[in-house]
Amino acid sequence: MIGIKRTHLAAALALFLLVACTDKNKDAAAPITKERTPPLLFKSGAKISGVNGIHFGPDGLLYAASVIGSTISVVDTQANKIVSEYGPAQGVFGPDDVAFNSEGDFYWTSILTGQVAGFLSDGTLVTAAELGPGVNPITFSDDDRLFVSQCFFGTGLYEVDPSGTAPARSIRDDLGPGCGLNGMDWGPDGRLYGPRWFNGEVISVDVETGESRTEVTGLMVPAAVKFDSRGSLHILDTGSGEVIRQEADGRNAVVATLSQGLDNFAFDKADNLFVSSYADGFISKVTSEGVEEVLPGGLSHPGGLVVHEDNLVVADIQSVRAVNARTGDDVWTLRNIFQFAPIGTATAIANHGADLLLTSWLDNTVKVLDPISGEITLALTSLNIPVSAVKFGDHYAVTLHGNNTLSLFADDGSLVSVLSDDFDAPTHVVHYGDRLLVSDRKRGEIVAVDSSGNQEVIVAGLNSPEGIAVLEQTIFIYEGDTGEIKRHDASGTQVIATLTPGSPAATPAQPPSMVFNGLTIHAGALFATDERERAIYRISL
Repeated sequence: MIGIKRTHLAAALALFLLVACTDKNKDAAAPITKERTPPLLFKSGAKISGVNGIHFGPDGLLYAASVIGSTISVVDTQANKIVSEYGPAQGVFGPDDVAFNSEGDFYWTSILTGQVAGFLSDGTLVTAAELGPGVNPITFSDDDRLFVSQCFFGTGLYEVDPSGTAPARSIRDDLGPGCGLNGMDWGPDGRLYGPRWFNGEVISVDVETGESRTEVTGLMVPAAVKFDSRGSLHILDTGSGEVIRQEADGRNAVVATLSQGLDNFAFDKADNLFVSSYADGFISKVTSEGVEEVLPGGLSHPGGLVVHEDNLVVADIQSVRAVNARTGDDVWTLRNIFQFAPIGTATAIANHGADLLLTSWLDNTVKVLDPISGEITLALTSLNIPVSAVKFGDHYAVTLHGNNTLSLFADDGSLVSVLSDDFDAPTHVVHYGDRLLVSDRKRGEIVAVDSSGNQEVIVAGLNSPEGIAVLEQTIFIYEGDTGEIKRHDASGTQVIATLTPGSPAATPAQPPSMVFNGLTIHAGALFATDERERAIYRISL
């Protein structure tokens, strides 16, 4: 599950190609010296970039899909470790959910591309259907019939031919609003069960006729249903963070309480219950004694980074996280619940007085967040793929990928002016004295722009610049594709540290990275997010 606007999907993340920067200014850069400062791991995060659907295979291993990580991770739940992965190299793109048939073949849905695909037990890759963006839950019946539904970008429910020979059969297309069924399971009564995300209920469907009936009501935000070996219906409510079991008398009993932002769950052959989180990226086992960690959660997709009241605050896509800038301890976390949490998603962040300014190119918004109350006090909506924003005078300066501009907006979201349309991929924007400093990831430049729109190229010849931090007259730059962090001052430009290279890129309709690594300065140190490692690093200055 992921909150991307339908009009901006364009199979985002599906290709994960690296966008090459232009080289017209390579000769303009000052000489680069050797790396000087070893980065210190300051805060580690989740092992997976947000865990979506999970399912046990016949090998007893847990298969965990990750949309943003674009992987299916194979997890040994006895050893609590990832033993293998399927990713773009194997033909897996943005998987949302996964299911196995009785032959050991496993299939997944790609919510962004609309593809239903799978691996046969002999390793053959097959495409079962192309249903358009939004394909989300997937499950097999007891006799190996394959069913998928759309959620967030559609409302369809389909039967799919696993071989891809026959076209998909539409069962229903009116299970909305906004979502058909989410995490589904085949019931012992021969009906298909699934939650209706926006309706707070679980229904069952006769897959031959499309007839449905309501099974459970009064839920907050139901995300998935599963049956254990005894035929007991369990429901995962991501709004309350609970796993609920429906008793024989119709009552709902809470089996476990974890945290908001849960995605899916699965039973192993011994009826042990495992739960995944899209917001925190953890996998946990629920036992009679409580909840045990299988894979830790935490930072899942860290991008934008600021210092706010002695905390490092991270835009982590499905959450906003504050960690102590001295110790790295968690201070507070605000999680997104799709279409319910006011924060939505966050890919970039800036200070806004006592508040925080969140930017999301996934939601096409810039929002002012009160971190104490967790409330959104102002929202600029329907923007043209905003990447980063800061307050600039009485207005908001926003880099827009949709038209490659740096533009000013009023509090009501109206366009005041276009400061500059001379960018190829404007990315991060920060204050630079009385001017703004913008990184152009594609052009490889750092550009200063004043209130009249006048431009000055400050640094050229860079490779995929993303995050920027300024300390007096010194500029620090994070290059996504190389992982290099550079210092630029009057003496030239030099590499001071190298983190994990290779920033996942999107299609041309999307910004040239899913997550833009951030930089900030605090107490004589430079802090940097590493989206690949799901971590924050500290570099002494």
